[in-house]
Amino acid sequence: MNLRQKINQLFIVGYGGDDFSKNTIFTELLRENLGGVIFFTQNIISKEQFCKNVDGIKKLAKTPLFLSIDQEGGRVERTENIHGGKKYLSAKYAAEKGMDFVKKQSEEIADELISYGLNMNFSPDLDVNTNPKNPIIGERAYSDKPDEAAKFGICVFKTYQEKGIIPVGKHFAGHGDTSTDSHLEMPVLNLSKDEMKNTHLKPFVEAINNGIDAIMASHVYYSCYDDEPIPASLSQNILTNLLRNELKFEGLVLSDDMVMGAVCEKDPSIIYSKALKAGINTFLYRNSDEKLLSILDNIERNAKKDEELSRVINYSYEKVIELKNKYSLLLNKEVSK
Repeated sequence: MNLRQKINQLFIVGYGGDDFSKNTIFTELLRENLGGVIFFTQNIISKEQFCKNVDGIKKLAKTPLFLSIDQEGGRVERTENIHGGKKYLSAKYAAEKGMDFVKKQSEEIADELISYGLNMNFSPDLDVNTNPKNPIIGERAYSDKPDEAAKFGICVFKTYQEKGIIPVGKHFAGHGDTSTDSHLEMPVLNLSKDEMKNTHLKPFVEAINNGIDAIMASHVYYSCYDDEPIPASLSQNILTNLLRNELKFEGLVLSDDMVMGAVCEKDPSIIYSKALKAGINTFLYRNSDEKLLSILDNIERNAKKDEELSRVINYSYEKVIELKNKYSLLLNKEVSK
């Protein structure tokens, strides 16, 4: 793999509409070693249509992809067009029915995703919803108690692993006490490190100790970790010092969607290189557009003159390939490090 192909492998991107082949930027990225695809409701009209698109995407891709979706259940469920509405319960209401119900629902979700040809789910939500007025988490969290959130989260991701779906725990280091929506602006969380450790980090710690494969970083600013007002997705203190070094997480670290309001107005010539150096391995980017191509070009230019950036790109590429190998996505493909 050349440098540009390695950089492309670090991106999971989306496309507009119900026919991927109409987006020429997306199809070209597939041919140039794109790392993965994220599917949204607009991409999924019927099971037959969706499976045909997934199959076509697989055939066009140079390297086997992370084929991903946000299928938490309830508020965050992308298959409404297939089911004529929501099929599953949100985390809070599923948890109220007990562990057996949560496990059974997780099995059903995994089986459904497998039937479409997908292999990654951005779930479970490991947030502890301690703010009743939280506009973005709410019922997406299993509980407002850390031990309960951890218990159900572990059940969910273990079930996905057993089925062969890659689980992604989110939103590190905890989105449950925020009062603003990171899709619109960067939330600020003014909690002490003790409050973070005793509440919001607990489900992530338990998930890491139980072998979760991937964790998504939030676009939340945690003032107890950084003086500079930056989101966790750009914070070396959070992603490297806390997540990697202190909590000993060895899996894949993903960003939340990079077109969200919390980060999209920041200078793209700076933030992607900063995020990679901070500890992000894979970026979510929902659009396949000219701006994305500019971002990829910029990372490549920077890496050619920045030895540290080049090193972390290689490290992140190896993390991606390591996880794909673990889930046998590469099979007999020759993918060199």
